[in-house]
Amino acid sequence: IDAGVAAMTLHGRTTADLYSGKADWDAIARLKDFVGDRVPVLGNGDIFAAEDAQAMMATTGCDGVVIGRGCQGRPWLFGDLQNALNGSDERHRPTLGEVADIVYRHGEYLRDYYDDEFFGVRDLRKHMAWYFKGFPVGGETRHALGKISNFDELDELLSSLDHDAPFPVKELGKARGRQGTPRRKVVMPMGWLDSRTLDDHDLSEAELGISGG
Repeated sequence: IDAGVAAMTLHGRTTADLYSGKADWDAIARLKDFVGDRVPVLGNGDIFAAEDAQAMMATTGCDGVVIGRGCQGRPWLFGDLQNALNGSDERHRPTLGEVADIVYRHGEYLRDYYDDEFFGVRDLRKHMAWYFKGFPVGGETRHALGKISNFDELDELLSSLDHDAPFPVKELGKARGRQGTPRRKVVMPMGWLDSRTLDDHDLSEAELGISGG
């Protein structure tokens, strides 16, 4: 706290938990109790709707939240969260047509980022299942969306969807993205636990493939 930390974020899962079970919000509450008002604490874990964020803040006393896989295929979640924290009940429930427009725009952003159309749409492929989860999109179309190689293919497939299909409210609050079972073994970078301080450690080592992310 005396080292000049501006804020602290704690995820309610350990590396061993991976994406299994439920996040331990009690751990976030204990951290907030420990630091009090000296440092803002941000909670992370199992926030899939604005109401989840409100519940976490009310339960743990944390000052804010960090959202990971909960926003996969739901980029409007941040607008919902802003509304919720401002006391508004307004939530965005886009139709399939609106989602199709968002997907296309996402592809344009990726194309601009990579400065290459193919690499942009190739990166977009992995987002398709998240965007269209719960919507009436047939298996063949989903499969084709996962194999697109240019914007002409993307536009043709998105145009074939039922743009008037309503948002699948049954998906609200459900876990998104990866799920699974706990890891049997967690391996840290060599020497990582030798000291409780970083000293001359290179933080990039924490992102090695063996580190657990």
